[in-house]
Amino acid sequence: MEKVNALGRRKAAVARVYLSEGNGTVTINKRPLDVYFPSSILQYVVKQPLHKLDVAEKYDIYAHLDGGGYKGQAEALRLAIARALVKINPEDKSTLRAEGFMTRDARSVERKKPGQPKARKRFQFSKR
Repeated sequence: MEKVNALGRRKAAVARVYLSEGNGTVTINKRPLDVYFPSSILQYVVKQPLHKLDVAEKYDIYAHLDGGGYKGQAEALRLAIARALVKINPEDKSTLRAEGFMTRDARSVERKKPGQPKARKRFQFSKR
């Protein structure tokens, strides 16, 4: 099997993933998963699609992450891994979709409007 690549996005984060057969190592920006994401919760989020399909020890993952914060990056990586797994085996798509791993979360930060301190917040109104 040759390398399978996929792209995942969340907020401002972009994850490019390269999946190949191996023994389950996850490398992100040339660092191991536990070094890049010290939080065990984020490590769990990243590996959710692999554990759902019971293929955590079957594939090596190399990922390039860019932009956003650590939570957005972890969720972008989860989407990219799910998309790569579907490229390998299209029958898994319904299983991953049922768990919500195939859906791109389109929510992002709303832009700031002129004449306001934030996107929706207004300056205090003074009648006199």
